[in-house]
Amino acid sequence: MEQQEQQPKLKEQRAMHHGFDVEAIRKAAARLDDGAVTEGYAADREAVIKMLNDALATELLCVLRYKRHYYTVSGRENASAKAEFLQHAQQEQEHADSIAERIVQLNGEPDFNPATLTARSHAEYDASNDVDAMIRADLIAERVAIESYRQMIDAIGHTDPTTRALLISIMTVEEEHADDMRDLLKKTD
Repeated sequence: MEQQEQQPKLKEQRAMHHGFDVEAIRKAAARLDDGAVTEGYAADREAVIKMLNDALATELLCVLRYKRHYYTVSGRENASAKAEFLQHAQQEQEHADSIAERIVQLNGEPDFNPATLTARSHAEYDASNDVDAMIRADLIAERVAIESYRQMIDAIGHTDPTTRALLISIMTVEEEHADDMRDLLKKTD
């Protein structure tokens, strides 16, 4: 009898000891259609999805810009720029894929609509034919992306740690891209 009385007290002590909200954890087993989004999700999910769709548009436009630069730049003297353009296009595509996956995890729909892509993108497309102009356009776009991600990270704060971590990892690569473009620009000056 005494052991039966101690079991509820023991459970209560364990719950209080680690400080977790056991009831919230148990509720997470409900509403399976919500996938990864539990009741404890603290961010404005619709606002985060919109923000991510705008970031998706930015990444897709960056893929297109870098691909155009890759295919249109020519000459042996531009081989290093050409290689950077291709590598960056591939990395921007990886960012777009990661963002689209996160949108789906949040029960949203990734917006790949080409008709609204440029309007939603933070960066701009570039159709330059001169390699210096291409590099400058890419450096500008990278700086715009960095600031956009910084603001998104600030807006999310700690309400959505998974999205925050994703955006931080993408921003890290965008900062590397900006350094690469700056270095290329110095070589051409």
